[in-house]
Amino acid sequence: MATTSSSESANPTGYRKMQQCLKSRRRLRALADWGVLLALVAMMQLLPVAYCPLPAEAHVFALERGLQLNRLVDLDDVRAQDRARHTRFTQEVTRGAVDFSLNGSADPFKGGLYFAKVKIGSPPREYRVQIDTGSDVLWVTCSSCTNCPRTTELGVELSFYDTTSSSTAKTVTCYDSLCISELPTSAAVCLEQSNSCGYSFKYGDGSGTSGYYVTDNLYFDMILDRPDSVANSSAQIIFGCSTYQSGDLTMTDKAVDGIFGFGPGRISVISQLSSKGIVPKVFSHCLKGDSAGGGFLVIGEILEPDIVYSPLIPSQPHYNLNMESIAINGQALPIDPAVFATSTSRGTIVDSGTTLAYLVEEAFDPFVSAITAAASPVVIPVSVKGTQCYIASTSTMENFPLVSLNFAGGASMLLKLEEYLIYVGSMDGAPLWCVGFEKTQQGVSILGDLVLKDKIVVYDLAQQRIGWAYRDCSTLLNMSKTYGWDKLISAGRMSASNSIRFKLFKLLGTSFIALLLQVLSFLFT
Repeated sequence: MATTSSSESANPTGYRKMQQCLKSRRRLRALADWGVLLALVAMMQLLPVAYCPLPAEAHVFALERGLQLNRLVDLDDVRAQDRARHTRFTQEVTRGAVDFSLNGSADPFKGGLYFAKVKIGSPPREYRVQIDTGSDVLWVTCSSCTNCPRTTELGVELSFYDTTSSSTAKTVTCYDSLCISELPTSAAVCLEQSNSCGYSFKYGDGSGTSGYYVTDNLYFDMILDRPDSVANSSAQIIFGCSTYQSGDLTMTDKAVDGIFGFGPGRISVISQLSSKGIVPKVFSHCLKGDSAGGGFLVIGEILEPDIVYSPLIPSQPHYNLNMESIAINGQALPIDPAVFATSTSRGTIVDSGTTLAYLVEEAFDPFVSAITAAASPVVIPVSVKGTQCYIASTSTMENFPLVSLNFAGGASMLLKLEEYLIYVGSMDGAPLWCVGFEKTQQGVSILGDLVLKDKIVVYDLAQQRIGWAYRDCSTLLNMSKTYGWDKLISAGRMSASNSIRFKLFKLLGTSFIALLLQVLSFLFT
């Protein structure tokens, strides 16, 4: 019996159109071999729809950002935020009632500075939640929460979830199969007084949150498989309703409405939507690195050219890749690959909630030394508070080398200078740039926003791999509900305005136009 893919069964029309689009691409390559490349170049200007859109299963969230790496920042503050966050990489989720300490000094979620707007409940209400690939659970603050921030310095109004205000809300009980079998046992506990399925998370810096699980409608904007069509879609999902927060989770400087966990666990939203057959088990993010910040996040498959993939290391609580080497200007550094090997205390983690990037000591020292050697003597190296920095004018910036992080499967991540250096101000009137990578002695290398920005990063959990490619992350931020994919792709991929079309047709003779019509007939029949 022939098998049917999940994408085809969920939306056969969209699947067929996607296959037709891919078939057209193959025909384009074949036509190029027949010597009509000039016709194809002209046609690419005339037909922006020749680019394949997102499949119909794609759900899109716009991202906003609370901290800009390309502005003046205090590296000490950013390091403190990241260090506090990393304490939970090695913490167990505790069961039962937890006495949370209030003497932490850094918010474990503060490093997760990208947040999205989601709508939950009936009628739907909007919540701003931090995007976090380092945790699994989606939780929002309950209206009954104690010790929770009521205001935020991000300049937005906080929202609080109330089960009594949503007609589709349902509390998950202790005896619900979701609590007994489908939720990870370490993340669920029976709250006997209310007969609800609860949770308690405690982190290494003393911060924590507790609450109970509910089911309710989560809404997204779904991109359909026909032009000029974006529809609302919803699904019943399980998430946490936070009734208590402690430590630095109570601080107001970067408080939001909750956390959107995109980890690989069964309770994560991506796992839930995939198990329901709504989307493939794939999501992607594109984080803008400029001063405006923002970006977008897509749940479902995307069709993006030039993505390179590296296999995920299985059975890990985070997104671990096998980094094999680091090269500076194409020259591999003398680093033992064993320092990157994954074990209970080692490995390389991809984490969008970390702001900077972190290398194990055995790799960090030769990495910084090689950058300094490549840039000197034109660029002046200086040490600032123990951090390697460089005095570099605009004319000498080109002396900084190209960095390559090389992973299993032949995938390389090329880093421009803005992806391993951070502009921190000036010294003696000249621009001062500092290395954005930090040394860690914990054995775990972490790739944060510093290297993930300005790329589409694909977490393909169905095929157990992560991929990336450089991309303009502003494209989807300009999308409205009335935009079709023809307009969207025109904005991000090419300038195919009516005036350009008119000029091209004036230049083309009638015989050449006839050839183009034959090409079009071949492609779309």
